[in-house]
Amino acid sequence: MSEVRQFDADVIVVGAGPVGLSIANMLGMHGVKTILLERGDELIDYPRAVGMDDECLRALQGFGMADAVQEHLTPYHWMRFVTKTGRCFASIEPRTDEFGWSRRNAFNQPLVDRVLLDGLKRFPNVEVRMGSDVMHFEQDEAGVTLDVKRTDGAVSSLRTRWLVASDGGRSPIRTALNVGFGGFTDTSKWLVVDVRNDPLGVPNIYMHCDPSRPYVSVALPDSIRRFEFMIFENESEEEMTQPHNMAMLMAKVLPPGVDANSIDYIRKRVYTHNARIADRWKVGRVMLAGDAAHIMPVWQGQGYNTGMRDAANLGWKLAYVVKGIASEKLLDTYQLERPPHAKAMIDLSVTAGRIFSPRSPWVASARDFATWVLNLIPPAKRYFTEMRFKPMPKYETGLVVRESEVNVEASVGQLACQILKKTPLARFVPEPRKKDKSPVGKLFIQPKVRTRAGDVKRLDDVLGSGFALVCWGVDPSFWLNQKSRDILAALGAPIITVKPVVQMNRDKDIGPDAIVVGDEQMRLKEWFGSYDGAVAVIRPDRFVAGLAYPAKINELLAQVADKMGLNVSKGAA
Repeated sequence: MSEVRQFDADVIVVGAGPVGLSIANMLGMHGVKTILLERGDELIDYPRAVGMDDECLRALQGFGMADAVQEHLTPYHWMRFVTKTGRCFASIEPRTDEFGWSRRNAFNQPLVDRVLLDGLKRFPNVEVRMGSDVMHFEQDEAGVTLDVKRTDGAVSSLRTRWLVASDGGRSPIRTALNVGFGGFTDTSKWLVVDVRNDPLGVPNIYMHCDPSRPYVSVALPDSIRRFEFMIFENESEEEMTQPHNMAMLMAKVLPPGVDANSIDYIRKRVYTHNARIADRWKVGRVMLAGDAAHIMPVWQGQGYNTGMRDAANLGWKLAYVVKGIASEKLLDTYQLERPPHAKAMIDLSVTAGRIFSPRSPWVASARDFATWVLNLIPPAKRYFTEMRFKPMPKYETGLVVRESEVNVEASVGQLACQILKKTPLARFVPEPRKKDKSPVGKLFIQPKVRTRAGDVKRLDDVLGSGFALVCWGVDPSFWLNQKSRDILAALGAPIITVKPVVQMNRDKDIGPDAIVVGDEQMRLKEWFGSYDGAVAVIRPDRFVAGLAYPAKINELLAQVADKMGLNVSKGAA
């Protein structure tokens, strides 16, 4: 009988971009043996993405790196759309912080990537191998075997239980899996110019909607500025980067009298905008993430952030499955949850690009007039200013428990309504509250809370790195049966009871296992007051898995355990 080959890692992640680095950090935090493979000998050292949102920062917070990247960010970074005449017709200035961070941030990607790479040094269970190119792989029922070629030409074989492909938009792994990558490629191209020693110095992002030549000006940290110019179909990269053409382009953006040849260029590169999404994100033991799963135009800065949402969704699920806490059912929820939202972000980015860069002067004029009118209507103006148009992730299927799955038995009042609906009195029966406003499947808020030690912290820093039961004003322990206690133990989920700060030191209604925090901003009271339920099951990625009244908590926990294939005999990740 042949000897069974040992695994070199529980998870191999291919691609040391931000998504691969983040997944490796999450796996490292959970103690999962991980190898990160990167084809290049070094990380890419030039700016690519320039915008980071609050959801992304919250994901970084989840594995302990949000504070470390702060020096490379510019928070509250507004985006302003400007007509050819210089009128600002839309300014996106979200000042809310419901998830604990500034909603729009400019950042220097190479420096942030370096911080994430250095963060892996915290974990002895994570190995980084630069200059390692995956030449071939095969998967079977137990794992995946890879042939890896190093820069010096040496080829080695690696064996892993699970493989994550975060290897870019041209993903060789996705191609080898014969996974479709449907969508389209825009006919227009854009010349991206990054410069040091910013010649303008003005903050924020300016989208200059000039149909004769749309362009973008972006202020970045460390005195870096990005310019992007539309390149027309009859113009080539080689032609447009010639000194005389660069001088022509830069004359549109530089102060009068400044010589384009005096600019300290970092790079000049032409990009084509794509809008594509993979048909499948999980194929056996291989998962796609980041650009390998989706690519989108840059107009809302969501390519990077959507990839980081993939990492936040996938990393902890891999850890729970590897450690035997959950079955592969949990990994199947990655396919159910992430693609619909990625598609929504692609559609938003495509729409924003069409608004920003119409080639017809007549279309541009119509847009300018329409936006002028809309700016006079406060609700319409707030819709853009506060980024209410941005599709927020909401998982309709996957590891989410709807209210109908918890409240299986109809109440007397519900039965009465059903009977009356079949009588002539039906028109007097009020419609039931619509459940489309349910918070289940959405990202939970992250206000500041006060601990009993007197510290004021962001909520996630109290919840820990796994599941949590967050409750308003109650300790649901009274209602827990033994099965639910076993489920909470397997999940490692603490009970967090939130009270008004003036009540937080009272123990009369609190058991020994609950952690009491004060609602410093009274936002949690407002949140729970908006929905039916006082106990929320919060996932490690901070999405609401379910919401129930204390008396219904056993049904909710049983549903969560079933949907993830929880092994109640295992400890938490």
